[in-house]
Amino acid sequence: MARKVGVIIRVVSWDEFCAELQQDCKLFLFILGVFCLFRMGFIAVMHSFLGEAVTIKDIASALYYGLRISLKSAGLLVLVPLVCCTGLRLFFPWKKLSHLRFYLGVLYITVLSFLFQARIPYYQEFRMAFNQLLFNTLNDDVDAIFHTVVEQYNLPVRILVAGVIALLLCKVLRWWLTAKPFRFPRLPKWYQNIVLRAALLVVMYYLAIFVRFGGTMTYAYNIDWENSGVTKDQLLNEAILDDVQALYRAYVLHERVSSSTGLELEPARMTEYGNYLAGSPVNSVKLDDYLRKQVVAGTDAPPRQVFLIIAESYANWPLLPKYSNLNIANGMKDIIAQEDAAYVPNFLPNGMSTISGIMGIVTGLAEANLYLNCLPESYKEPYSTALAPQMKRLGYSSDFWYAGPASWEKIKDFTLAQGFEAFYGMGDFPGQSGNVWGSNDGDLYKAVLGQVNDEKPGFHVIVTVSNHSPYTVDLAKEGFDPAMVAAGLPDKLKENQELIKKLGHFWYADKMLAQFIIEARQKYPDSLFVVVGDHADRVNIETNPPMFERYAIPFIVYGQGISKETLSEQAAGSHINVTPTLLELVAPRGYEYYSVGRSLTNGNDFGMNYGFWITSGYMGKTDEENAEEHLAKQGMQPPDQDKIRREVDAARAISWWRIKFGKMLQAAKSI
Repeated sequence: MARKVGVIIRVVSWDEFCAELQQDCKLFLFILGVFCLFRMGFIAVMHSFLGEAVTIKDIASALYYGLRISLKSAGLLVLVPLVCCTGLRLFFPWKKLSHLRFYLGVLYITVLSFLFQARIPYYQEFRMAFNQLLFNTLNDDVDAIFHTVVEQYNLPVRILVAGVIALLLCKVLRWWLTAKPFRFPRLPKWYQNIVLRAALLVVMYYLAIFVRFGGTMTYAYNIDWENSGVTKDQLLNEAILDDVQALYRAYVLHERVSSSTGLELEPARMTEYGNYLAGSPVNSVKLDDYLRKQVVAGTDAPPRQVFLIIAESYANWPLLPKYSNLNIANGMKDIIAQEDAAYVPNFLPNGMSTISGIMGIVTGLAEANLYLNCLPESYKEPYSTALAPQMKRLGYSSDFWYAGPASWEKIKDFTLAQGFEAFYGMGDFPGQSGNVWGSNDGDLYKAVLGQVNDEKPGFHVIVTVSNHSPYTVDLAKEGFDPAMVAAGLPDKLKENQELIKKLGHFWYADKMLAQFIIEARQKYPDSLFVVVGDHADRVNIETNPPMFERYAIPFIVYGQGISKETLSEQAAGSHINVTPTLLELVAPRGYEYYSVGRSLTNGNDFGMNYGFWITSGYMGKTDEENAEEHLAKQGMQPPDQDKIRREVDAARAISWWRIKFGKMLQAAKSI
C-alpha cells in the first residue's frame, strides 16, 4: 500500500510540474507577443521617421530580427517565475505560488507599457530608443525635465494611454493563464514514461539555448544589441531593440565608457598617449608636462572683451547652402560673410548633451562619461587645461552666463570651482519670458550687455537655452513668418506645424545671436566673438540625415584680428580645441598654456568626441571603419584607421586618467 501511495505522489508531482511548466511557456509567449506588438506599434506611430527608400522587406526584416532578440528578453523575464513558481513547486506544495506568476506578468506588462510610451518622445529627441544619457537624469534638472515632458510630450495623456493598454493586456493575460493546460501523456510502461520525460527535459534544454542565443543554437549566430542593426534605416534598427534590450544597451555603454573599456590604461601606455598629444617624447611622470604648449603666432593687440557663446542646439546644417531656402540662419551667415570672420563647419560637440559640451569647453578635457560636475576632484582646484584660469593669467576677468537656473547640473558651483570669477543665472537678471529651462535668449543677451565693464579686459562665456523643447518663445511677437520657412521645406513637410515651430526657434536663436554680436561689436569695437553649438542631433529636415548634417556644429570667430585666413579650409576639431584656438588668438607669442586639443590656427585638421571623428571632407564613427564623405574636394582621402585610433584613444585616455587618478601618471599601478 505504501508503494502505491509513493507512486501516486510521484505521478501527481510530475503532472503538477508539467502544468506549471506550461504556464511558464504561456507567459513567455505572451510577453514575447507584447514585445512584438509594441515593436509594430512603435514603427506605426513613428512611421514619419522612416526613410523614403524603406520597403516592406525592410520592415519585415526588422520584425524578424526583433522577434529573435526579444526571445532573449522574454526568456530573461520569465526566468523569475520559472524559478519561483515551477521550481519551488517541486519541493513545496504551495498552490498560491502559481498566483505569483500572474502578478509578475502584470508587473512586466505595466512596466513595458510605460516604457513604450517613454520610448516615443525619447526617440524624437535623441533618435535612439534609450541611451546612456538616462544615467545622467538625476544629475540634471529633474524638475525642468518633468515640465518639458509634460508640456512638450503630453505626459498625462501618455500615462493614461499606458495605463489603459496595460489594463487591457493584463485582462488578456488573466484569460490566457486560466486556460486549462494540456495533460502530459502517460504511457503504459514505466520505462516509456521515463524516456518521454527525459526527452521533454532535453527539449527544454535546447529550447533554452535557442532562446538564449536569440533564435539560433550557437553563439556564432547570436543576435544582440551590437549586431542587430541589419536594416539601412535608423528607425527600423532602433525598433529591432525592445525596451529591455535598449535599456541594457544604455547600461553597457555607460559602463563601457566609464571604465574606458578598450583602452590600455597602464602607465607605460599612458606615456605613449601623452607623447602623441605632445608631438614629441616627454620624459616625465607629470601628466601636465605632456599637455604644455606655447602660442605660435599670437597677437600684440589682444581684444579687450572676449565673448564665447555656446548656443543651445545650434547645429551646422542650417548654415549649409542646400538649406538656404529655409532662411533660419541668415543672421550668422551675414556675420560669417564679414571680412573679419572665419568659420569652420567641420566641428563636433564634446558629447551628446549640453553639460558635456560645457564640461569640454570649461575644462578642456575630452568626454569620458565621468560627469566632471559631480566629481569631488573638480571642486578642489581647476584642471590645468581649464579655460578661465588661463585667460585670467592674461589679465582677463571671467564671468559665466547661463540662461537657466544656477542649480542645473551644479553649473554655478562647477564653473566657479574651475576658475570663473562670477556666475549669473536666470535669477540674477530680469526676464519676462522663457520656459522651464531658462530665460529667452533676448533677455540673456540684454543682461550681458548691461553688465560688461569695459574698464578692464573681460572674458564672458554665454550659454543659451531658447532653442530647446518645449519651444515656448512667442515667435509671432518676435516677427517670425512661418510661410518663409515652409516655402523652403519639401512638399511633405510644408504643413508640419510642429517642425516649423522648431525651425522657428532656431531662427529666433540665430536672430538674437547675430543681433547681440552686432550690438556688442558696436559698443566694444576691439572685441572678439567665438560662437559654437553645444550639440546638434535634435532637429533635422531629412528623416535619416548623413552623420555630418546630424552631428556637426559650427565654430565661428569674428572680430578684432580675425581674417578669412585665420582658420584654414582644412581645419577641423571639437570642443577640446576651443581653448588652444582661443588662446592663440588673444595671447602673445610664446605664452605657455595647457590643453588636450590643438589649435585650429596651427593646422589642426582632425576632430573627435565620444563616438565620432571628423575632418574637412569625411566623418565616421570611432568604432567603425566606414567613412561618410561631406564637403570633400576632389582628391581628398579620409584619414587612415591608425591615425583615427591614436587621436581618439590618446585624447580620451589622457582625459580619463587625469579625472580618475590626478596629475601623476604613476599614481595608479593598475586598474
